[in-house]
Amino acid sequence: MKDWNVVVTLRGREFGRALGYLRRFGEVAPSGFFNVLVMKVEDPRAFLEHLRAQAEQFPESVRFLARVTPVARTFAFHSTEEFESRAREILEELAPALAGKSFHVRVHRRGFKGRLHSLDEEHVLDDALLDRLREAGAPGRLAFEDPDAVVTVETVGTQAGTSVWTREEVYRHPFLHPD
Repeated sequence: MKDWNVVVTLRGREFGRALGYLRRFGEVAPSGFFNVLVMKVEDPRAFLEHLRAQAEQFPESVRFLARVTPVARTFAFHSTEEFESRAREILEELAPALAGKSFHVRVHRRGFKGRLHSLDEEHVLDDALLDRLREAGAPGRLAFEDPDAVVTVETVGTQAGTSVWTREEVYRHPFLHPD
């Protein structure tokens, strides 16, 4: 599936159960990576809220979910350079939401092994955002302990998705785990 807006990471070996459960919320497909599914849901944040409520009321019903990350924007890439260029463009659009705030970028990579290194890309994107905020006159700062926001970049093969999560959202939603 190329048109996804949620990445789901599973616990254990409950792939079939996860597929059956998640199909109620939208299109779901294997990603080609172990215990990773991609989904297309109508309202990703409402989906995340539903999972939060479900985990509170019936924790066993969603125990197979390790991490669920909705993304706001997706893009395709075929090289490290294209990944960096496209990610910077999108993250620059998100910069106003980070003005004057503490944040860090977290890249969760699936695929592109040996060509795309999560830690290196996090540094590149952190620096790009810091530069953009400084240029706009609203500098931000990097923080890894209790930041105001976490910027996530999820890659699945040659597709990537980005999102920004506030401290409150990270605490509220048990499946986000951006770090």
